[in-house]
Amino acid sequence: MCIRDRYGTVSTENVLFIAAGAFNMSKPSDLIPELQGRLPIRVELDSLEAADFRRILREPKDALVTQYRALMATEGVTLTVTDEAVAAIADIAHELNQTTENIGARRLTTVMERLMEEISFDADQRRNQTVVIDREYVHQHLKNIVEDPDLSRYIL
Repeated sequence: MCIRDRYGTVSTENVLFIAAGAFNMSKPSDLIPELQGRLPIRVELDSLEAADFRRILREPKDALVTQYRALMATEGVTLTVTDEAVAAIADIAHELNQTTENIGARRLTTVMERLMEEISFDADQRRNQTVVIDREYVHQHLKNIVEDPDLSRYIL
């Protein structure tokens, strides 16, 4: 098979095509015919559970919690996120994925952005302070997106 693009014709005879992502609403027949035959193996993964979200928030070298700590440190703010807060964030992200579109771990990014927006906005006024995010803080700042289905629909 050959593909023609603006640079000319490219032979795809020895090209390995790998596609990944959240295609929970798509099936191979939705692809253009040229790609359908190039993706013969299809693997479906189980949805993430709250425990998976906890691990994602804590374990990777560049986990979201670690990133926000580093971001706040650039403003001179020490950020502490308790284990109970991480569990609450994971539970909320999991619940939103269950009640709205399931977008997997990407949900954590928008939940964390929503949680951190006030702290980030006021970071220059919090210089040399320690900000502690605990379970209560999480529930106080994220309860609206869980309780209001119309609002949660717009929180990707």
